[in-house]
Amino acid sequence: MTPEDRLPRSDVPGWSRTLRYYASRFVVGLAVHLLFRIRLEGRDRLPAGAAMYCFNHLNWTDPFVLYSTLPLRPRLYFFGPKEEDLRAGPRNRLMYWTGTAVPYKPAKSDLLDVARRVAAVFQVGGVLAIAGEGRIHVGERDLLELQDGAAYFALRSGVPIVPVAISGTSWLGFRRTIRIRIGTPIPTGGRATSEAVTALTATTWRALKDLVRDADEPAPPGRFGRWLTEVFNEWPEGSRSAAAEVRGPSGILLPEPDSD
Repeated sequence: MTPEDRLPRSDVPGWSRTLRYYASRFVVGLAVHLLFRIRLEGRDRLPAGAAMYCFNHLNWTDPFVLYSTLPLRPRLYFFGPKEEDLRAGPRNRLMYWTGTAVPYKPAKSDLLDVARRVAAVFQVGGVLAIAGEGRIHVGERDLLELQDGAAYFALRSGVPIVPVAISGTSWLGFRRTIRIRIGTPIPTGGRATSEAVTALTATTWRALKDLVRDADEPAPPGRFGRWLTEVFNEWPEGSRSAAAEVRGPSGILLPEPDSD
């Protein structure tokens, strides 16, 4: 089996996947840029080849904001969502149709297949964006602990991790500014041991935390903005107000490595 056979939507011809990719990026980009003002900072830091993009997660729109803003090439894929059937729900159906999602089952019974699909993305020169925290949260300057998936997949395939900070999406409003800030790529090397994964996760957390440290907290919008903000949000605690009580680490997850 070739890497292409493991890519999302490999059940449709390659030309169709390419057409869907460019068409969906045009349509999503048009919608996002009509609704918001988008500011991309640090585009020159993006690697020219395969890489893992690790972004913070404030709102259901974050993947679509990245989809409309990041360069068309290398081809962009997203890790998730966590679904038994990606064809359930309008948001999921759109991601399924475009062939950009690398989903996984809630019970995590397909981890080996998922790892192979992720590796296939890198093997064909693509980039994979992952919400490192694994959930949305309240607080533009806050950053929850990162799950170890980004570090594990990056080490396993030997690709760099690029921290990508999104700010301005915790409350959405018509023509409000959303900022995407690209951090310095973090190189990887060696085996994906538990120690290496833990250390790389901590390094990524520190880099991402620095990018969101000075983010502005937007004011709550009007009725339309509140509806748009919450229409597809899934708060693990059941509500935004309950989620507001959850806070990430206030400092460095692990001590900085010794200089010697």
